[in-house]
Amino acid sequence: MKEEQGALEASVLAALEEGDAARATTLALQGRGPEVLRFLRSLLGDETRAGDAFSVFAERLWTSLPQFGWQCSLRSWCFLLARHAAVDHARLGERRAGEVPLSQASEVEKLAERLRTETSSNIDRARAELRSSFSEEDRTLLLLRLEEGLSWRELSRVFLGEQADEAALERESARLRKRYQLAKDRFVAAAKARGLLR
Repeated sequence: MKEEQGALEASVLAALEEGDAARATTLALQGRGPEVLRFLRSLLGDETRAGDAFSVFAERLWTSLPQFGWQCSLRSWCFLLARHAAVDHARLGERRAGEVPLSQASEVEKLAERLRTETSSNIDRARAELRSSFSEEDRTLLLLRLEEGLSWRELSRVFLGEQADEAALERESARLRKRYQLAKDRFVAAAKARGLLR
């Protein structure tokens, strides 16, 4: 997995260094898009809302990838963008005004649409209902730690952003570990109460 991440990041970085932002974005979407879409589906619990948030994520990736500072992994950064897209979409209920429409980036638009339709939604309704009872922060934490396997450092980047210093990352990692344990215990208890776990 780490070798695969490294190869993807090297390809994206090479495309950016060659001045080909469109190819870099396409590579990033192909490599990270399916897991980001899976995360958004689980986080938002609704195919349409997840698809809309994914479109916002893809737009933001398209417009900001050339300025990405590489102070964290591409994977962490994609989940950060996705989390912000989900929060903004939930808050506003539609695309934010002023964002570049994907129609101006036809290749990215086509790829985003293909990923949205090809990646099957296997969300169990009971699990989705259960997750929806958790705060956005707890859902994000559980999904990215349990289902996507992000490290505590990567999770700290998702919550704090690319520019966070080492001391802030350490504090956030400690806070997230505690919050994760509480959320996980609550999730297990609720799942048992609903008969989803024994």
